Amino acid sequence: MALPAGGKKVNKVKRFFGIIGPGLITGASDDDPSGIVTYTQAGSAFNYQLLWSALVTYPLMVSIQEMCARIGLVTDRGLTSIIKEHYSRTTLYVILVISFISITLNIGADIAAMGAVGNLLFPSIKPFFFSIFFTLLIFYSVIFWSYHKIALILKWLCASLLGYIAIPFIVHVPWMRVLRDTFLPDIIINKEYLMMFVGILGTTISPYLFFWQASMEVEDRAEKHLFIGKKSISNMETDINVGMLFSNICFYFIVLSAGSVLFGAGVRHIDTVEEAARALRPLAGEYAYFLFALGVIGTGFLALPVLAGAISYMVSETFGWNEGLAKKYYEAPGFYLVIAISLLLGLLIHFLGISPVHALIYTAVLYGVTAPVLIGFILHICNNKTIMGKYTNGLWSNIFGVATFIVMTISALLLLWFTVYGT
Repeated sequence: MALPAGGKKVNKVKRFFGIIGPGLITGASDDDPSGIVTYTQAGSAFNYQLLWSALVTYPLMVSIQEMCARIGLVTDRGLTSIIKEHYSRTTLYVILVISFISITLNIGADIAAMGAVGNLLFPSIKPFFFSIFFTLLIFYSVIFWSYHKIALILKWLCASLLGYIAIPFIVHVPWMRVLRDTFLPDIIINKEYLMMFVGILGTTISPYLFFWQASMEVEDRAEKHLFIGKKSISNMETDINVGMLFSNICFYFIVLSAGSVLFGAGVRHIDTVEEAARALRPLAGEYAYFLFALGVIGTGFLALPVLAGAISYMVSETFGWNEGLAKKYYEAPGFYLVIAISLLLGLLIHFLGISPVHALIYTAVLYGVTAPVLIGFILHICNNKTIMGKYTNGLWSNIFGVATFIVMTISALLLLWFTVYGT
């Protein structure tokens, strides 16, 4: 019997939400508290002049994350495992050490941001109590909840980013000016503008997402018992497209919010998310302030399992340990121990008095150095028929992949130049 039109629509919606998963979670976790700081800085310092970067980075993100996802789906192995088998151990260990340091610094900055924003919402409770509570809650959920439950919760946490889309509709926005700067931007050639763009690239195309994406596709394939063919590849591509689009829409609206509220009020420099939240409160009203603050905490809960999980997948694949969020903690003790250590180290960074801003700077430099190298490996892997079989890159994957490699290489060189010479 044929389904009524309403039933068909419901089934289509169910199928769509059944398809999206790893790509959506990866995209949304990219807008973590550290990323929110970067995007807020872009809007407060340059108003709407960097809105165009959300359009430019979208196809670059899609190309790289799709390749990483395809590697995981086709080989049924994580990216670290593939690098371990086909490239030198020295290369593997250098990538592992740099990634461990950079991701741990990122975790520390995010935990500190969540604690600080928690204190803003409840001033009677000290920030470090919030930091400890959030860290323990995340660790408990990763250890004791099933993969299916974790994946479902992470998908729902993506909704925490919707608050940033709402903020520009609460305050006054000159939409014609916004559209002009989005599609016909006046690009400024100076150190501050270039550094901001480099920072956007670094926080948007982050190396830890490459490893997480591939490993999550392996987990998802096992969870759903996927057969690799045109349909599963097509579904994965849809998931990646939707996830990266969602990520960049939120990135766009964070810049737009900061440009409309902070730049318009003469606030030109923001170092932390609590500074951004404090500045928003008198300028945009309580509603926008709470949306921004709650969004930081929500994205922190989304991003921290991804960051810690990315490290753990990398370490476990390097040393051949049992791995996976689908396994119980006693089935993969090393995997969960690494998650615990990375979260603990991130928390200790906060208590050792290391500035979250400095942690972000170091993270940006390390990400900037490793991203072009990893993109080179990903391109090489995805064009290797021995590894990928008939699922090697097509023409457009290579065009956008090479474009991403060139852009990230130039970005890394500029970042190193400005970091060393300051001019």
